[in-house]
Amino acid sequence: MSHQNHNSIKNHVGTDAFVRPREGEAERRVGTAALGCPVERSSTARASYQGTPSGVPERSRNSHAFRHCLATPASRMLALILLASCAPIHAFSQSMTQGILSPPSNVRPPHLQNVGIEQKLDAQVPANLAFTDDTGRPVHLGDYYGKKPIILNLVYYNCTMLCGEALAGLTGALKMVKFDVGNEFQVVTVSFNPKETPQIAAEKKQDYIKRYGRPGAAAGWHFLTGPPESINALTQAVGFQYQYDEKLNQYAHATAIMILTPQGRISRYFYGVDFPPKDLRLGLVEASSGKIGNLTDQVLLYCYHYDPATGKYGAVVNNILRLGAVITIILLGGSLLVLFRLEKAAPPKRNWGKSEV
Repeated sequence: MSHQNHNSIKNHVGTDAFVRPREGEAERRVGTAALGCPVERSSTARASYQGTPSGVPERSRNSHAFRHCLATPASRMLALILLASCAPIHAFSQSMTQGILSPPSNVRPPHLQNVGIEQKLDAQVPANLAFTDDTGRPVHLGDYYGKKPIILNLVYYNCTMLCGEALAGLTGALKMVKFDVGNEFQVVTVSFNPKETPQIAAEKKQDYIKRYGRPGAAAGWHFLTGPPESINALTQAVGFQYQYDEKLNQYAHATAIMILTPQGRISRYFYGVDFPPKDLRLGLVEASSGKIGNLTDQVLLYCYHYDPATGKYGAVVNNILRLGAVITIILLGGSLLVLFRLEKAAPPKRNWGKSEV
């Protein structure tokens, strides 16, 4: 091959396309590469160099080859295309880990858009709302106001899911509280389904009064039904939001009970279907302004405060420490007083070391 043709081939393929063989070795062609890029050594090569003729390590030579490859416009364009093709794959994999098939956590499903509970502490529940009780007698909410706190819960009696759980949970919690329904407080259960009748309410009342199992509860636990106007006014007053699903013929709703003062003002909210008896008792004591309960309840209310965010009573560490310090001082003072009195009451000591004259 002439010197001119050899230079032409070198300019077209690249200076490192052919590896100069050592003396006594046959010329080796290794791998393939894109136009303008040096050829990388393939795994099928018959021999490998430990370094370049100049003594440069293999890693350095490969790095130099890579930079030389990116030096041509065609190679840079190919690298950009590869990077652009990898970006959508990375974004897709990242979105899958974040739940691309599920809505964001702050977005409710369509059938739950208007479902929830908006706390309206200290709001007045209207007393003139007309309902019908479980005996078929027309009543107003104000008929239950007066001297006792009230537990108000909103359900619908033909509910096959949460409402039954909420009523069962309330009944179980009431059985754990020493206060008696009808004596220290009242319970008012209202259906937010305007199609339900007093007969259905009476059947539900009979079932849960039997579960509660205490005498006199029937006079203090009222199951009501009512027209849409009264139901809407009541649910708006207490912040109870629900939605009717026509396809399922059911109501989507949250579960909670509200404790009202004897005057009908909202004092506390308790969420869920299980209500801790301690929280229920403390809520009733607070709503009554101390008219029910005992000294122990007042001490607990000093150590535990209601948290509207959780709907539960939580310990107040500072108050517990203060109370502990006061009790410690009282105990120490009492002990010292007892010791002083014992010392004064003790007979005088006789000196047995001296003989009597």
